[in-house]
Amino acid sequence: MTTLLQRSPQAWSDIGGLHTAEEIAQQPKLWGELYAALRTERPRVEAFLDGCLSNPEQRVILTGAGSSAYAGEIIADEINAAWPAQVRAIATTTLLTHPELYLEPGAPTLLVSFARSGDSPESLAAVNLVRDLVPDARLLNITCNPEGTLARDSVGDSKACTLMMPAASCDRGFAMTSSFTCMLLATLAVLGKPEHGERIATLAQLAQTALQSWEAPAAELGAMAAERVVYLGSGPLEGLARESALKLLELTGGRVPAIADTPLGFRHGPKSVVNGASLVVVYNSTKPLARRYEADLVDELKRDGVAGRIVTVGPGGDIGIEVPEWTDAWLAPLWLLVAQQVALHRSAALKLRPDNPFASGTVNRVVKGVTIYRHDEH
Repeated sequence: MTTLLQRSPQAWSDIGGLHTAEEIAQQPKLWGELYAALRTERPRVEAFLDGCLSNPEQRVILTGAGSSAYAGEIIADEINAAWPAQVRAIATTTLLTHPELYLEPGAPTLLVSFARSGDSPESLAAVNLVRDLVPDARLLNITCNPEGTLARDSVGDSKACTLMMPAASCDRGFAMTSSFTCMLLATLAVLGKPEHGERIATLAQLAQTALQSWEAPAAELGAMAAERVVYLGSGPLEGLARESALKLLELTGGRVPAIADTPLGFRHGPKSVVNGASLVVVYNSTKPLARRYEADLVDELKRDGVAGRIVTVGPGGDIGIEVPEWTDAWLAPLWLLVAQQVALHRSAALKLRPDNPFASGTVNRVVKGVTIYRHDEH
């Protein structure tokens, strides 16, 4: 019998989780498709960027809301370190409330928008805000939906460029899974150093092996009746920890509180959340210095004997795979496969419907109920 992440496709369908399970499992295939597409699309995007990343005065804002914002957090410092341009991750939900802190009319600005649907009110409002306040700004849309408003509104606009993700990445399930990793990898490839784009093909191969190896341990963690879950990561992996915590919150309908922090920051108060029914997941960095701090915290937690379970994920971790000596931002999508599966299995264990854990409609796949206010009307 064919199995899909430890269950048959029919079993996932019966509990309302088939879309999410398929969208987690399809990521190696989609990354391969993305790699092939970028070989064609990269010259077009490079022509649009026109060398702007080499300008020290250039401002690059990576933006989105929720998961899309965390994608920017994971990769911003990687791209900032690669080029003279000033690169920052600023969520649309922050940009809209305090535009004067982040936008300057005369500064060369590139707004990079991450959007699964391209219909989220904050995403569209952020683009319009930048168009209003920075007339010469350029807009790079990284999106999964060619029919979304973000993509459609950019047609024919010489200051905008839309890069489409593989069609199947526009997740049907509630939670962003394959959309998140595809947009993250695409941005690393087109804004990072050109030679690094080849890494996506390698990651696709690694992910295929990893998914098979991690199915059982991820399912076992998802079955654990943890009352609280903590994800910890250093540097770019802090954004990964935040996305991991959000996946669990979303797919469990908020029934399992999950928080994220850095291993060093965790001692400064957040550690108080740990009890005997807690799961603590620490992402291992590829950087030796960060690994020493991470290992110290793991040792401390084990000595304390308070946490119910402590798991390390990544190079040399309890759950891991041999990987090239790349930066944490590039490897983050690989480690995220663990958290996605844990959230899926926890949702199933709670007898929720993972494809739509909020049947009441209080939280929606595409955010609703947001009133957008103009920046110049108070």
